[in-house]
Amino acid sequence: MTIATTVAFVLIASAALLNVARIIRRDSRLADRALGLDMLSVSVVSGSAVLAARTGNSIYLDLIVATSLLGFLSTVTMARFIETGSRR
Repeated sequence: MTIATTVAFVLIASAALLNVARIIRRDSRLADRALGLDMLSVSVVSGSAVLAARTGNSIYLDLIVATSLLGFLSTVTMARFIETGSRR
């Protein structure tokens, strides 16, 4: 189990680094940055799930729920801003 969670942590960390690179890239549009932030929140949720599986501690499940809700609400808010911001 330790090897599997370590491999999962490495893969999730590499995905998070690629998402950060997508966010800070200068030529990216707002929609690309919003997608990068959404995927970064998915990486945080995935990392928390792997950590919960590795330690067996259920307190991380609360973190998963809160981060998932926050990520969903921020994605919906950004999508609405992108859609209505072009009309103004």
